[in-house]
Amino acid sequence: MLQQTNIQWDTDLIRRYDLAGPRYTSYPTALQFTDTPDSVKTLSKAISERDSRKPLSLYIHIPFCAHVCYYCGCNKVVTKDRSRAEPYLQTLLKEIKLRSAELGSDVQVDQLHWGGGTPTFIDDEQTARLMQALKEAFKLRDDDQGDYAIEIDPREMTPGRLKLLRELGFNRISIGVQDVNEAVQIKVNRVQSLEMTTDLLKEARELGFRSINVDLIYGLPLQTEESFAETLDRILELRPDRLSVFNYAHLPERFKPQRRINADELPDALTKLAIHHQSIEKLTAAGYRNIGMDHFALPDDTLTQHQDDGTLHRNFQGYTTHSQCDLIGLGVSSISQIGDYYLQNSPNIERYTQDIESQGSALTKEYCLNEDDKIRRAVITRLICDFQLDFADQSKALNIDFKKYFANELKLLEPMAQDGLIHLSEDGMDVTAAGRLLIRRICMTFDAYIDHSEQRFSKII
Repeated sequence: MLQQTNIQWDTDLIRRYDLAGPRYTSYPTALQFTDTPDSVKTLSKAISERDSRKPLSLYIHIPFCAHVCYYCGCNKVVTKDRSRAEPYLQTLLKEIKLRSAELGSDVQVDQLHWGGGTPTFIDDEQTARLMQALKEAFKLRDDDQGDYAIEIDPREMTPGRLKLLRELGFNRISIGVQDVNEAVQIKVNRVQSLEMTTDLLKEARELGFRSINVDLIYGLPLQTEESFAETLDRILELRPDRLSVFNYAHLPERFKPQRRINADELPDALTKLAIHHQSIEKLTAAGYRNIGMDHFALPDDTLTQHQDDGTLHRNFQGYTTHSQCDLIGLGVSSISQIGDYYLQNSPNIERYTQDIESQGSALTKEYCLNEDDKIRRAVITRLICDFQLDFADQSKALNIDFKKYFANELKLLEPMAQDGLIHLSEDGMDVTAAGRLLIRRICMTFDAYIDHSEQRFSKII
């Protein structure tokens, strides 16, 4: 069981270790994915080798947004033309049927997540039709015990929409807020009143949604310690079950919408650190557990419970309680994790449509883990979820002599131990209160593919 430890802020350590690094929603990361020479053959091989006893986690990607948020780096199609959704849905429905035929319609779906883009871009009839197709194609739970989530833009919610989502089987929602300050909202083109968010959370609780997540972003233009403190205070009054407080990475050369953000109006590095420090202190003082990196949850949340039990998992959807599931991504740009395979659909909606229609698979990227990958993935997953490793337990679980296998890595960790990021002993390692903020940097020690000369990732903090 994980021992509860508060975060300890150490500015000197953060400055020294705050490099660019992966978020480890997968290991190896997507940078190692290679072009798929035969999409159909690769998918068939992955499915044929999968453990059919495993339940499924389904991810559905709806790429459309009616408004562009300037900070966004997601794969999306910005349009006010709602009719563009229907042709895409027809292709998505075909993909769902094809994957069902290959995986089997009797495999239980323990987790379902609709993301985007803005899943609430599609109308009520389309939403109901898509969910019905999923119920016909897969064995969705009817006992409300699965984790069935949808990302919601409050600006897209029409009267009765939230009630419909609950009736269709969704029991978790994730709401993008980012900041409640109107001046900041204007600068990033996402004007959303606090009243709109408050009303949505109130209605969700009345309808029996059992978990509500709110996303915030620090590092946006015009943000200050004082302004973001106000945002935190207003959101804490709403008491969501989970909070994600993300660091805005300004990469206009990669994400075109970010070019509309004036870099001179972004908070400087010291201000961003101060905002992050303040966020951790406020949220922990309010009773939230820092699950890891940017994620916070209340003590009775399932994320917290699974972390305490040592069964927390991490995948392309972030921290999750469903380590037992194979992840099936459906839709443009979606990623699947089937056994030892990572498989990604084309990020281009035209190619995705053409490939599904012509050959039934839109995979363009793939990766098959080797034995070393599987060992390192297991170690990184336990570190990023548990903040500790027991060498004997890992040796037994992975069928290796941990200290011999990772002799070089353990030497590389010694300076981190001297700096107080970790405690190293003959029996294992524990991440300290000061090291938790830098868990990504600690995990990088076990990453065989890291090239520290490349700046392909966002800063850790």
